[in-house]
Parts: sequence; C-alpha cells; structure tokens
Amino acid sequence: MTLQDHTGRTIQLSVARISNFGYFLTDGEEDVLLHHNDNDNRKELEEGEEVEVFLYVDSRGRLAATTKIPVITVGEYAWVSVVDVKPEIGVFVNIGINKDILLGKEDLPILQSVWPQVGDMLYLTLRVNRNFLIYAKLASDQVIQGISQTATRRDFNKNVHGHIYRTARVGSWMITAEGFKGFIHESQRSKEPRVGEKVEGRIIDVKEDGTVNISLLPRKQEALDEDATKILEYLDSRNGAMPYSDKSMAEDINDRFNMSKSSFKRAIGRLMKEGRVYQEEGWTYKK
Repeated sequence: MTLQDHTGRTIQLSVARISNFGYFLTDGEEDVLLHHNDNDNRKELEEGEEVEVFLYVDSRGRLAATTKIPVITVGEYAWVSVVDVKPEIGVFVNIGINKDILLGKEDLPILQSVWPQVGDMLYLTLRVNRNFLIYAKLASDQVIQGISQTATRRDFNKNVHGHIYRTARVGSWMITAEGFKGFIHESQRSKEPRVGEKVEGRIIDVKEDGTVNISLLPRKQEALDEDATKILEYLDSRNGAMPYSDKSMAEDINDRFNMSKSSFKRAIGRLMKEGRVYQEEGWTYKK
C-alpha cells in the first residue's frame, strides 16, 4: 500500500530529513512533506522521530501531511460546520485542517433553498475519489440510526432541538440533542428547513422502534400569542384600524396575515375578550 492509499486517513510516519520549509516524512519507502504551516506541534521535530499525521491533497494537487488531526477521516463521522457556499459546486466544511473540504452539489438537495448555510452543522465523513481527492460525504440514514438513542413514552410531548440531516417534500428528518431520530411531516412545519439547520420542536409521537415524530409548529397557546401579536402590530401600523374582522374571507386573511381564518378568529376573539380590540361593520379597531 502506497502513501497515497492513506489519503484521508491518519498514519504514523518518521522524520526522514529536515528542510527550510518543513519535514520530509517517510514510511520507509516513500516520502511526503509536512510543511511548517501544517506542523501543529509545539516543538520542532528531529530526524528519526515518529509523528502521527493526516494525509491530504493540497491546493496544488500534491500529497501533503499535517499534524492537525481532523475531526473526521475516511470512515469516521462527526458534526462539522459549513464555512462557505458555492452554488455552482456545493458547500465547504471545516474539518480542522488548513484546507476546507467540499461537499459536492450532487450530494445535496436539488432545491438550493434547502442547502446548508454558513454555520449549519452536518454529520459527515470523508471519501476519496479515484484521483485521491478528498470530499465530504453525508451520513446515510443507516449511519444515523446507528448513533441514535431509543425514545420512550416518557419522552412524549417533550421539547427538543437538533439538526436536520435529510429533507424532502414529504417531510424532514432530524436527530435531536438527546440522540433521538425524528421525522417531521410536511404538515408539522411552516416551511421546509435546510439540511444542517438547527430547529426546535416537540415530540408528538413515539414509535415502537424508539424513533419519534416531531412538530416544529408552536403549541396552541404559543401560536395564539404569536397571532394576536401579529394582529396588534398590524393595527398599530394603521393607526388602530383595519378592514379585517372575523367575517373577512379566508383568502384575504391568509394573504395579509399568513394564518388560517380559524387561527385569526381565535386571536381576534381573545383580544376582544381582553378588551383590547372591538369590531364594527367589518372593521377591527384597537381600543
């Protein structure tokens, strides 16, 4: 096995010779350069000294070594942060070395609106292609299942947060901070979240296999507070009067407030009961 075959992995090598710009490391048959910029040790290395390094291909296409051991290697998974987005090729992630690694667009959703953004977290490993170039690789559902924890009925209705690892029109999949593998049906999200996005929700069902169904929608009381606030803010923007009431058309309410007529009526009813608004001839006024 050549040194190139270890690309994307860690390996023990020894210092063969020292130059002005770094160290040439060897496995006894081949050499690879450890540049001074890639030496994370606090001391200088000596000839014959053994050192653990990670092998990667530098920006010039040359095999290189670094003592900065990344959080992921080929076959090893971890959560890493997105540091750049290039719509034409994919997103780049920071694995802990001087070079950011590409997660290609072929491994991302077709819709770029749900691509990860800078700061989002992805559960990844590394893969090496036939040209020994390193790319990031998203964890499969099977890999996620392998690290997941089993939820119990006691977890029902629990508030949870975590990151999306897969998304589709029918719904999204996330893994929570507790390690629960969760599914979010499209009806339980107000918008389709991004892959890698951190979301918060609540467990609405615990399945027999220990996975959970999660809703990202606010609880009814929280939704009522939000809807009532939205109505009051709109009234304030119109000097306390608006041409909407509980008799308004559902389409008009949805267009203006992005809420259903039933939600609008509940919020208006609450505000009227609290004596904060009143209605006359199809209009609503703030008291």
